[in-house]
Amino acid sequence: MLINSGNANACTGEQGMRDALRCGELTARALGIAEDLVAVSSTGVIGHPLPMEKFEQHVPQLPSELDSGGADKVAEAIRTTDAFPKSAARCGQAGGQSYQVVGLAKGAGMIHPDMATMLAFILTDADVAPPVLQEAFEQGVARSFNAITVDGDTSTNDMVLVLANGLAKNPQIVAGTPEATAFAALVEETMHDLAKMIVRDGEGATKLVEIRVRGALDDDHARIAARSVATSHLVKTAFFGQDANWGRIIAAVGYSGADVDPDRIDIFFGQIPVVRGGLGTGKELESRATEEVLKLPEFTVTVDLHLGAGESVYYTSDLTYDYVKINADYRT
Repeated sequence: MLINSGNANACTGEQGMRDALRCGELTARALGIAEDLVAVSSTGVIGHPLPMEKFEQHVPQLPSELDSGGADKVAEAIRTTDAFPKSAARCGQAGGQSYQVVGLAKGAGMIHPDMATMLAFILTDADVAPPVLQEAFEQGVARSFNAITVDGDTSTNDMVLVLANGLAKNPQIVAGTPEATAFAALVEETMHDLAKMIVRDGEGATKLVEIRVRGALDDDHARIAARSVATSHLVKTAFFGQDANWGRIIAAVGYSGADVDPDRIDIFFGQIPVVRGGLGTGKELESRATEEVLKLPEFTVTVDLHLGAGESVYYTSDLTYDYVKINADYRT
């Protein structure tokens, strides 16, 4: 993988495509591998050509700097507006042989399904059958990177890659086995850790909020409702202001497009009920929610629709003054 940050190489026309192909060619030549084994990934400002003279000069030198302990350096190097590097890891076993799953990611703003301006790379030394790897990858992405939002904005550039090299020399993990289930769980946990880091690092964010919808007609309706609450700017600014304004939440559920009965809805901040059967539970409980929940850096908002067994979880951040400051002068 060749990753560059600071320049998205997007909206750069035919020259941008030629430059991307040249980056792959340079990397393949430096490593002595086929060009179709190189994944090129770029993130940063849109509309500026890549400074190809730097790639021509430095890519041939990069293989000499490869290091099995260099993951943290990569996580640091791919940052743009990120406040901190993002990495996560898990260990597993198959046939008595240990293996690792390691994840690296970047992203803080323009975060919204499908993925938006974020990059993530999931690496494992497990020997795993390609169909098992693909299924674990798709399941993990759906429940992590495609279940987060920071600002409701999407981008020209995003990528999630999963690579397995088999160097752990375990008996191959194949479909329909306990080992396949365990492997998929580790991949999802790694992705989940990274996704939460991205939201926690949302540009200017001070809070990480889990929006949990339950009791929907099905999981799809739950996801629609959860996504609507998580992306509402009014809800997100209320989180920043530590205001238990449940009216904004029930409104977002109502206009989401999910099937709802407003007379059945319950809403909780943490464990504190602020709405029962579509009606507020009073100022005292709202005040408790503010003091005991909304002042925390991380908390959960639960919406129970009481219509079925559907459930979904979304992660969101608050919307702050600093988000405006960061994005007002992003290019300078």
